[in-house]
Amino acid sequence: MLVGLGNPGGQYDGTRHNVGFEVIRELANRHDLPLNVRKHSSNYGVGAIKGVPVALVRPMTYMNRSGAAVGTLLREFNLSPEKMVVVFDDMDLEVGRVLVKPQGGPGTHNGMRDIIDALGTEAFPRVRIGIGKPVGPGVDYVLGRFEPNELDRIVPAIRLAADACEWIVAEGIDAAMNRANSTSKAENVSDGR
Repeated sequence: MLVGLGNPGGQYDGTRHNVGFEVIRELANRHDLPLNVRKHSSNYGVGAIKGVPVALVRPMTYMNRSGAAVGTLLREFNLSPEKMVVVFDDMDLEVGRVLVKPQGGPGTHNGMRDIIDALGTEAFPRVRIGIGKPVGPGVDYVLGRFEPNELDRIVPAIRLAADACEWIVAEGIDAAMNRANSTSKAENVSDGR
């Protein structure tokens, strides 16, 4: 189950907090997998990536209430948390950096905190997409849109995060970490970021 975090509603499209939704949209387009099921406070589609059955999920709760929707769908699909990948924005990474991890705490992310609280475990893979640190209040920053000079970093980051999800599904978490983390680091270094 691949879960992208974001806030529902058109007013949040393109905001920093919704990069997880963008990754799910990218995967749905790549694999011709419509997100046409609305159930359990989520919008999702079921299909396959590289021959592996998957569900692409966007919780339709607000970000800080993601846990209930995710927990319900894991039970619906009879999956353990280790069979879920969560994709989300991360203020602790520079804009455009993508980092795959096998598990870990929520950091400053309320959506991740809610999922961890709901599931009672931190033991599930995640794909973090850097959105940079805010100058002012964090809420205003994450609900704001990317600056024009950030788009050349965030658009490729969304594609790389989608690649990372495919690698996790097809090759496993270790291979995905090796490929995505080194690619993202190399791109940031070569661009002087």
